[in-house]
Amino acid sequence: MASPSSTLEGTCKLRAEPAPSDALFAWVAAEYAALADEYGPRNVLVLKRHPAGLERLVETCSGVDAAAGPRSPRVESLPEHASKALEEYDPTLDRLEYEERIELVSLVIDGASRSVPAYLERAAEHESFARDVGQLLLEATRQRLRLADVEADDPHECLAFLYAMNDRFHAELEDRGYVERADVVPRTVDLLESNADGLRDRVTESIDAVLAVEFEEYRRLDRRYLAALTRDADLVCLGERHASVERTRVEPGRIEDLVGDDLAVEVLEDPLGEDESDDRGIGRRKPSHRAITRFLATGKGPQEQRHGGEGDNENEGPDRENGDGGDEPNITGRARRIRTRTAREQVRTVATEIQALRDRHGWSFDEFAVAVPRIERVPETRTRLREAGVPTATIGTPALAEDPAVNELYAFVTLQCERERDGDGIGAATGDLHADRGRDAGDPREVSLERLRARVDDFSPNLLEETAGSSVSRSLERWIRRTDLKGRIAREEEWIDAREAFAGVSRVLEIARFVEETDLVGPDWQGLRRMLRRTIQYDAPYVHAVETQPPTGGVTVCAAADLKYDSREAVFLLDLTDDTYPGEQFLTQLFPTAWLREMETYPAVTDPDPSDIAETFATVDREAVGDPFETYHAQRARRRLALGARAARSHLYCCSYERGAGGLRRTFDESRYLQLIDAAPGLDLEDVSTETGAAIHGERNALEALLDQPRGELERILREASTGGEADLGATEELFEEIAVVLEEGDVDPELAEAVRSQFEFAAGEVIRDD
Repeated sequence: MASPSSTLEGTCKLRAEPAPSDALFAWVAAEYAALADEYGPRNVLVLKRHPAGLERLVETCSGVDAAAGPRSPRVESLPEHASKALEEYDPTLDRLEYEERIELVSLVIDGASRSVPAYLERAAEHESFARDVGQLLLEATRQRLRLADVEADDPHECLAFLYAMNDRFHAELEDRGYVERADVVPRTVDLLESNADGLRDRVTESIDAVLAVEFEEYRRLDRRYLAALTRDADLVCLGERHASVERTRVEPGRIEDLVGDDLAVEVLEDPLGEDESDDRGIGRRKPSHRAITRFLATGKGPQEQRHGGEGDNENEGPDRENGDGGDEPNITGRARRIRTRTAREQVRTVATEIQALRDRHGWSFDEFAVAVPRIERVPETRTRLREAGVPTATIGTPALAEDPAVNELYAFVTLQCERERDGDGIGAATGDLHADRGRDAGDPREVSLERLRARVDDFSPNLLEETAGSSVSRSLERWIRRTDLKGRIAREEEWIDAREAFAGVSRVLEIARFVEETDLVGPDWQGLRRMLRRTIQYDAPYVHAVETQPPTGGVTVCAAADLKYDSREAVFLLDLTDDTYPGEQFLTQLFPTAWLREMETYPAVTDPDPSDIAETFATVDREAVGDPFETYHAQRARRRLALGARAARSHLYCCSYERGAGGLRRTFDESRYLQLIDAAPGLDLEDVSTETGAAIHGERNALEALLDQPRGELERILREASTGGEADLGATEELFEEIAVVLEEGDVDPELAEAVRSQFEFAAGEVIRDD
């Protein structure tokens, strides 16, 4: 019989506001040192809620001076620790892999006995449907929400159907001996609380103290896990006010109001004007943008930061979103602002600024981070930085549909299906790759043939026959060897792209091996093609592990939220437009926002009370709340900005771009949070020059700058004319003459020279036809 839910007992220390990352790690190091000295390093477990930033936390704890010699800290994320505990309880359990989950969820939905709601049938036609449904089911699993738990609240028919499918899905998993990653923490909580087979005794035998880091993000089940783990151990929780983004997605309120009376909470003030030491003991002055970070997180302007404390009511300050500013303060917060015409120019300007900072300070590329709003933006941003001459360090697994090597293997599998169905056809006898003239160009066979012919030298149908065998996984391995796929990747791709392509090839091979072992699909080419097709269709960019600090170094490109436990000399926050911060689509694309507001049983906060909003976010005035749903989740976006900003040790850059409005007209749609910073007394956004006179680094940047000049000069003249000013045509003529001389007399590629001339013709209003 399971014991009652545990309550937390121990000490909770909360920073009054998000601290600069170096100060945060120094604080964690000091708390760890005290526990390690008292109990010994191997008897202290450091538990972080999320895996992001875990490497830096390990470095911090490892670097602590030890009274008893070198430390070997035990540092884990909570999901990782729970996974090990569950494995100790039942070593025979298999973790459900991402690709397996896609296939099994599809089978469960296809075999549903309940009628599918009409809305979901229509929504299933959208590309993101399966991905959105999968995310909803994962969140329901993490919170252990079953249909029986929500039936009394009369859930929307779509939610009732999806909860029922999730229940059936997990029943199927249990029958097959699988455990889903999202279910690891909920399942292990029950086992620890009941001490099933003495599991809690075994897991906690060598734990005398637990240091719970990032405590503001511990959800309800996470707190129960922590309580069960520390019944006989000293517990110290470290967290920050105004810093929860993930927990507040599903749970409103401040963390100290949710933990009960047995956890002693201490709030630590953080004076703005003092200097600090980082976790390496190096003294540093407060960064110039510190006041901006604090303003984004707490709503307090510089004047209140200087003269006011936290107080009991966090909503008393004059610099909330809905308040008025006070007198000009003495303390100033300053960040740099990059504003460009297009998203492409935004990244190019960032690349130029990175090179300029390297020249000025001698920083390595590792000291820079470029933060995008969503992880899906990582691949494109990384590519553009590299084209501009800036090496990047981010490694991940992009969407399989975008991977040429994966598409080659899928084409190989498709053609093997054709051979398996039609015998050794596909023009094998004649060598004619288009033997079946009745097929159109969009036919899967034709598409696959063209793909293989384009990628593999001397491709012929005989190669398909020579590499085929009874085992689909070994046949794939033969194709990879015979066509030298990995060698081609290594020769043709840069090292980051090559590493990601190798990861994609490995995933395809893992799927092939799974197909041979499972009964979900047949262990043949048809079964492999079905599973590959689903995986490619539903896969999302970078849903798997992303490594941001590989040994070769480079600029980190990541989602802003991933910088919470990181620090760099310079951080560039990209896409600060109102479309992304805060944006308009919250939580999911699966349902209209109007529906979400009414879905009380959706596994996230959908109908917050204005009082809860004001209690959760100090940046909101309860009386000024309009749309509670939009206000609540917009404030989470504001917090993400604050946490990304605090990762910058020296320089913070806020970057945005214009939106096209037809013709030469473009308008800025800067994030409302940048506008608030602009309007706040004592806070300053210093514009970075994007003129072409700045130093240009990288061949790609030089080419694009050259091609932009004709139209750029025309736009400058038009802007002057539209405002009644006088344009300096002499400077324009001099610039154009210099370009003409270079084109005529310099060693310039003919195609480049023609491209520049075309730009002049476009700027002059001429139309170029391709005859």
